[in-house]
Amino acid sequence: MSTLNITRGPEFTAILGLGVFRGEQVVPNDDLIEPINSSDEWIQKMTGIRTRVRAEHDTSVVDMSVAAAEQALAQASLSAAEIDAVIVSTITHPHITPGAAPEVADRLGITAAAWDISAACAGYTYGISQADALVRAGSARNVLVIGSEKMSDWVDPADRSISYLLGDAAGAVVVGPAESAGIGPTIWGSDGSGAHLIRQSDDWITVRDNDDVAFPTLFQEGPSVFKWASFKMAPVALEAIAAAGLTPDDIQVFIPHQANVRIIDQLVKQIGLPEQVVVGKDITDSGNTSAASIPLAIERLMRDGAAKSGDIALQIGFGAGLVYAAQVVVLP
Repeated sequence: MSTLNITRGPEFTAILGLGVFRGEQVVPNDDLIEPINSSDEWIQKMTGIRTRVRAEHDTSVVDMSVAAAEQALAQASLSAAEIDAVIVSTITHPHITPGAAPEVADRLGITAAAWDISAACAGYTYGISQADALVRAGSARNVLVIGSEKMSDWVDPADRSISYLLGDAAGAVVVGPAESAGIGPTIWGSDGSGAHLIRQSDDWITVRDNDDVAFPTLFQEGPSVFKWASFKMAPVALEAIAAAGLTPDDIQVFIPHQANVRIIDQLVKQIGLPEQVVVGKDITDSGNTSAASIPLAIERLMRDGAAKSGDIALQIGFGAGLVYAAQVVVLP
C-alpha cells in the first residue's frame, strides 16, 4: 500500500521581529467622561487608564496591520518573498469577507497563504500558536502574525461597561526557525457558556430586519469578566509555565492582555510571580487594544529598557468567546 509523504520542519521556533502601530490620536479620559457621567479619577481607579490611542477616521485595520508588519519584517531582516503565511487576528475588520489578511499580504507584496482569525483579545496568542505549529510541521518557514483592531468604530460613547477602555492599534511579529526553543507549548481553550459576558449588542440580521435597532456596538458585563480573568486565567498561566519546563521564579517578564490594571495586578499575585518580574502595563497610555495589546506591551517594555532581547516572558491573552491562550516566549 502506498504511503503519503509528509513534511517536517525545524525542532524549534522563535519570534524573530516585532513591530507596532498605535492610533494617531491620544485621547485622555477627560474627552470621554461626559457621555458616561464619570471622571478621570474614576476611570484611572477602576482601570489604570490615563489615555488611549485611537486611529484617524480614514485609518483602517489593514492600514495599521501593514505599518506594524513592515516594522516586524525589518527587525527580522526578512523580505516579503521570505514570508510563507500571514495570519491577522481581528474582530473589527468591517467586512465579513474577504478577510483582512489577503489584503495585508498584497499590500506587503506577499502572495503566500493568508487568513484571519477571530479570537478577540486572545487572538495574538492564538496566532503565535498557529505560527509555531506551521513552522515546526514544515508547512511554512516564516510566518507573519498580526493583531490589529480599530475598536473605536464599535463603541457607544454612552456605554459605561467598555467604551472608555478601548483603543486602536496593531502589533506584528515574525515567527521562524531557531536554534533553541523560543516559543513554549501553548495552553489554550474556551468557555462558550460565558459568550454573553463580552458581546456585540445585536447581530447583523436583527439590525437588517429592524429599522429601530441601532448600529451594533460592544458591551461587557464588567464584574463577571473581571472575576473570570483575575482568577480563572492564573491556572492557565501556571500550566503554560510548567509546560515550558519552568517555574514562576524563572519568568522575567509578564505580558498579559491589557484589559485592566487591576486584573493584571491580581494575576501577578495569583500566579505567584517573583517581585522582580517586569510587568507590561501599556494599557495606562494605549488603552485596551484587544488582539494588538500584547505586542504593544512588549514593544513598550523593550523601548523603555525595562525588558531586553532574550528575556523569558509569559504572555497570556483572554477575552470574548470566552477564549484564552498562554505561552512562554523568548523576547526577540
